[in-house]
Amino acid sequence: MASKKTWTEKLHCDKESKIKRIDFDFADIPANSNMFIATPQIIDNYIKQIPKGKKVAVQTMRKDLAIENRADYTCPVTTGIFLRIVAEANFEKFQQANSLKDITPFWRVVDPNSTLSKKLTFGQDFITNQRKAEKIND
Repeated sequence: MASKKTWTEKLHCDKESKIKRIDFDFADIPANSNMFIATPQIIDNYIKQIPKGKKVAVQTMRKDLAIENRADYTCPVTTGIFLRIVAEANFEKFQQANSLKDITPFWRVVDPNSTLSKKLTFGQDFITNQRKAEKIND
């Protein structure tokens, strides 16, 4: 049996992004739309571009990625999954180095009161503390 992948291994998977035409209404996406499906790496790179002290809503990130990739929408399901992978992988990196240097600042996108933050293995306090340190108002 294969061993379970670490979050870091999941972040660096070799999947490719794609655009899929959907024939039915899906979440907040109407039928006959082109839906961009990102990768964990794309989400990670997007977050790295967010300036210190700023926050970006997941919905804004999804809109930006759709525009950047010439799609109508970005998939909400995979975006949530990949955002968790980014958060968990970077927290693993933080635990190993005990430093925020070279850590993707996922707390600029993950809201401390979101459903996602409640699922994270390390809890919501880390996100709240990083936002306070950067003076990000919620």
